Amino acid sequence: MVQIQTKKITLDEFIQLEETEPASEYIDGEIIQKPMPQGKHSTIQTELSTAINTVLKPQKIARAFSELRCTFSQSSIVPDISVFIQSRISRDERGEIANIFPLAPDWIIEILSPNQSQTKVTKKILNCFKFETQMGWLIDPEEKTIFVYLPTQAPAVFDEPEQLLPVPEFAHELQLTLGQVFDWLLE
Repeated sequence: MVQIQTKKITLDEFIQLEETEPASEYIDGEIIQKPMPQGKHSTIQTELSTAINTVLKPQKIARAFSELRCTFSQSSIVPDISVFIQSRISRDERGEIANIFPLAPDWIIEILSPNQSQTKVTKKILNCFKFETQMGWLIDPEEKTIFVYLPTQAPAVFDEPEQLLPVPEFAHELQLTLGQVFDWLLE
């Protein structure tokens, strides 16, 4: 993550700024620009979003969104993947998916990029637990490891290919092993 502003500004001031490419996030009064996704990051993000949506979207249980801005409390973040249960998906006056999501995701998934601060990404996940997020994943493609965070438990580390990955209760039909996630990098 690259810090692009040293002066602290308010969330309202941040929201008025033009979008950056890659996206910038507002966390604890700081603006932090996300790194540009690279091959491993992009592959996992695309395949995992598809896997989640293949299982959960047809049954109207939940939906995964890539790079969706979520603005809540004093944060405006853009998780790699945000999963929202059906009843919490923001809608506009026509009933269509809204452009603005003023809430934290039910499940936040981050994929570590080279030279990205694991500490800052972890803090972002943990902050979401204050606002109804049920689970967070931090995927490290280089280490072939997934850290799973829950609001009231110690983090769990998954680094064996045959390990079945935990998912939030609403996504219990989604069955993925660590090996399946990282095998997407071989295709």
